[in-house]
Amino acid sequence: MTNRYVTPRGRGGYRRIAEALRAAAPGDVIVVSAGSYTEGLRLDRSVAIVAEGTVELVGAPGEPVVVAEGLECSLRGLVIRSAGGDAPAVGVAPGAGLLLDDCTVTGGRIHARGNEGAGTSDLTGYGVTTLMLRGSRIEKGRLAALHLSGRVRAKAEDTVLDTIDGIGVVLSGNAFLDASRLRLTAASGYGFRLRGASRLEVTDAVIRQTGMAGVLLEDASTAALTDVRIEQAGGPGIHTAGTAKVQLTDCRVRNSRASGLVAQDQSDLSASDCTVVDAGANALLASDSATATLSGSRFDRSVYSAVHLTDTAVVRLTDCSVREGAEHGVHATASSRVELTRCGITDVGLTGLSVVDGATVEAVDCRVAGGGTGVHLESSVATGLRASSVSGTGGTAIELAGAGLATVDAVRVSGSKAAGIVVGTGAAAEVSGSAIEDCGGSGLVVWSGASPAVRGLRVAGVAKNGIYLAEQAGGKYADCDVNGTKYPALHLSKAAAPVFQHLRIRDCVEAVGQEDGARPTFEDCTVDGVPLAGPAAVAAVAGVPEVVTSAGLDESMPPDDETLEDVLAELDEQVGLDRVKRDVQSMVKLMQTVRMRQEAGLPAPPLSRHLVFAGNPGTGKTTVARLYGRVLKALGLLRKGHLVEVDRTALVGEYVGHTGPKTTAAVNQALGGVLFIDEAYSLSPVGIGNDFGAEAIATLVKLMEDHRDDLVVIVAGYVNDMDRFIGSNPGLSSRFTRTLLFEDYTAAELVAIVEHQAGGHQYEVTADARTALSDLFERMPRGEGFGNGRSARQIFQAMTERQAHRLSELTAPTPNQLVALEAADLPLLTP
Repeated sequence: MTNRYVTPRGRGGYRRIAEALRAAAPGDVIVVSAGSYTEGLRLDRSVAIVAEGTVELVGAPGEPVVVAEGLECSLRGLVIRSAGGDAPAVGVAPGAGLLLDDCTVTGGRIHARGNEGAGTSDLTGYGVTTLMLRGSRIEKGRLAALHLSGRVRAKAEDTVLDTIDGIGVVLSGNAFLDASRLRLTAASGYGFRLRGASRLEVTDAVIRQTGMAGVLLEDASTAALTDVRIEQAGGPGIHTAGTAKVQLTDCRVRNSRASGLVAQDQSDLSASDCTVVDAGANALLASDSATATLSGSRFDRSVYSAVHLTDTAVVRLTDCSVREGAEHGVHATASSRVELTRCGITDVGLTGLSVVDGATVEAVDCRVAGGGTGVHLESSVATGLRASSVSGTGGTAIELAGAGLATVDAVRVSGSKAAGIVVGTGAAAEVSGSAIEDCGGSGLVVWSGASPAVRGLRVAGVAKNGIYLAEQAGGKYADCDVNGTKYPALHLSKAAAPVFQHLRIRDCVEAVGQEDGARPTFEDCTVDGVPLAGPAAVAAVAGVPEVVTSAGLDESMPPDDETLEDVLAELDEQVGLDRVKRDVQSMVKLMQTVRMRQEAGLPAPPLSRHLVFAGNPGTGKTTVARLYGRVLKALGLLRKGHLVEVDRTALVGEYVGHTGPKTTAAVNQALGGVLFIDEAYSLSPVGIGNDFGAEAIATLVKLMEDHRDDLVVIVAGYVNDMDRFIGSNPGLSSRFTRTLLFEDYTAAELVAIVEHQAGGHQYEVTADARTALSDLFERMPRGEGFGNGRSARQIFQAMTERQAHRLSELTAPTPNQLVALEAADLPLLTP
């Protein structure tokens, strides 16, 4: 081994590094003195280049600065600066080997190429390219910082990748990278992208501020990540696709713009002791036929459902927790499957565990606490919740609503603000060995057409009925206890036909509240130790609350042959509302474009049809809402286009457990049209934390999602109150993204409304009366009592009354006098 020296002036050695290279033999060391050297180097033999002081190596534009072709090449202490272009700053040829020790590569990437194996990932033997990075830095790279393609075996220790115009690290083919103590910051693309059969092992790394996913695995690539932090990813934190596999250990994903973890296609994601915090969408999203298996992991504060499954994806969670998500804790849809063991779900915005469509769940030894609804099982296939607890929910603890058999076994329900367990209309359910305690509504509610099998259920200390059966409900209830209820232990509605065996009722205000037509069967049942047998022993209880339905809701159906032009012309005829008319015209154009794109087979842009109408009373909000439904029908975006107008009283029940059904009834009546909620802010009153309006909001948000293609919701009220209302629930703020502002009518517009009313009733406003009206509306106080269009209509009514009084003093008024409304007919303005 010979040392060869390079100095800028060539004293005692070489002036250029390339000259020393040409003279060097394999194994020689080239020592380079401090300075800047503008030259490209081709290392065609095993040599080492070592810097003494600060040595900067600058390449020619569009050309690599260093190309390693020897088997054992090394660079130590160099600054390698690319002069621009798409060529790599450092290239490693197939079969070569290169070590970069304490080097900085700036303005370009390192690209190591290996021979492509014939379907093999064996990296041992001839032809394998090797690359070692130790204590080095790659910054301001183009396209990528590090690119390994083909049969490459690479190792990176204490490496920094910073400010990359592209992807941080790209692996393709059969490349393999083992990285430890790596720091990657500010890549405009992915942090890591794996393709082909590439492999990645990373320990103790930070991936921060990527423009796209922190780590993307595609094709048949594999990765093992240990103690890796991914922060502020512009896409998902970790995304697997194809048949890729990733194993995560003690990893943390924080503040990803999209979902924290994504598994799609046939990929496999495994994780232990990991956390996903503040994800911009789901913490974990599994789709297609992907599989995700996680243990000891935590998902906090997700913007969407913490864990979301769709298609035929399978997710297995053991000893995992979900906390404070804005929507569902775990949401399984389509034909997916979720298995939960010893998991906890706490304080999520909507439902702790939601299973719908044809999805299935097996949850064992799990805990759901706080939030809205605890568990919602509405699947067409069998589901199960066993040896678990649901406590402190703001809504119903457990809802069983699907045609598939839902099994609840050894589950403890306590402290829910509404009912304990609700079996929905026609649902198939089995409840055994369970307890319902201290709930704000009834213990067990069974709706029409449902006939659950209930055994060994204990209901104690609930605020309403122990067991409530709606009309035509049935089922068999064996070995159950109902204790200490504030309402009758059993409520049996008309045509209910349950069978009670070995039922024990103790310390309840009444035993049974039975409506006419109920047909219960009691076998070996007791009330405070006294036998209860047959209908004669059952006393009907007066005053038992009934669920109030929305049968009185206003419904208006537009004609079938109405055209878009007809509706828009009617809108244009409305007095004032110039700003609202422009907004509606703009939305019509957008929706027409969406429909044309869909007909052309193009994806539709994001479009929210739900609206906020903000303004004072009497500004035309209801009229415009009715016209908006007709517009959507004319565009083919709604089936009916009718308007159902409701307020708080039509949505919120008088006691716990009845708000959900009332809200659902209103929504069902509006399907195919528009649900218009006037004074919607009253659902979220100021300063009242425990209000039934919150349950109405949660139910509404869920049903808006369930019927998103068949329902439009418009919420209306004062400007400031509507801002507060929309901000009261994350589900509202994500669904109501457009506000139409209804401004107060001007004096001239109010005069026009009076004239319109007069013309419709065959009156005429004289010129003097018109002038007097204008003056009256200018002077009219616009405080809380001012009603805009309503005030104008009230003025018209008062004018007709005063005219009638004036004409009564005439013996034979002329036809002109009978139709004329004069200035004298105006009411006096009350100070």
